[in-house]
Amino acid sequence: MTTESLVLAAGVWGALTGVLLPRAAYRFSVPPGEPWRDRCPAGAHPVRGWLGGAGCGACRGEPGGGLRGPGGENLPTAVLATVTALVCAALAVTTGTRPELGVWLLLAPVGVLLATVDLRVRRLPDPLTLPLAVAALALLGVTALLPGHTGDWPTALYAALALAAGHFVLHLVNPDGMGFGDVKLAAGTGAALGWYGWPAVLLGTFAAFLLGALYGGALVLARRAGRKTGVPFGPFLLAGTLAGLLTGAFAA
Repeated sequence: MTTESLVLAAGVWGALTGVLLPRAAYRFSVPPGEPWRDRCPAGAHPVRGWLGGAGCGACRGEPGGGLRGPGGENLPTAVLATVTALVCAALAVTTGTRPELGVWLLLAPVGVLLATVDLRVRRLPDPLTLPLAVAALALLGVTALLPGHTGDWPTALYAALALAAGHFVLHLVNPDGMGFGDVKLAAGTGAALGWYGWPAVLLGTFAAFLLGALYGGALVLARRAGRKTGVPFGPFLLAGTLAGLLTGAFAA
């Protein structure tokens, strides 16, 4: 397969999986402590399944119909599909035909979903973060047995433990600034970054905190938040992980 065909196939995969995310984003986007949504915004129809578009078929055509976010906005199916497609295509460009690309393509849609939910309600659901960490280590363990890989599974395991422990310490110091969901997400991102070694772990972690600091600083300058206002860190942790993976795969 040529590089162009591989990148195109990865982009199509990302677009197709991204189209399936809005329903899960709607159902997971609830404040901490509340059960996952199981009915449409009007409360008149059950929402079945976790994958699919944002529309509520029974409400179609009615005022206010469809599955919407907590602020009443339509869930951005096109945006989710586009972002997931771009992420998958970028990973294909740097990883090439190495077997770990399959792992990145499977995990990327979950990362986009987690970022979406965290941006909406500042929550990283356990049904996503915990399986992500387990799946990352399990899939990379299988990948380590395949020819042509360029990573190291023990380092992935150690990095998962190290990042989870580091974020847990930050959670204890400042629970409002670092949620426990971020701690569990760090285990999965640490496993992915650790596959390419400690330089990738350091780069991805630094990028995450830098992006989070820039975002928080921008909110303060715009007077939309105070110095102690908490911001969702999950999207920046995932963005930093993507930066580390792209760099690590390119350098491998």
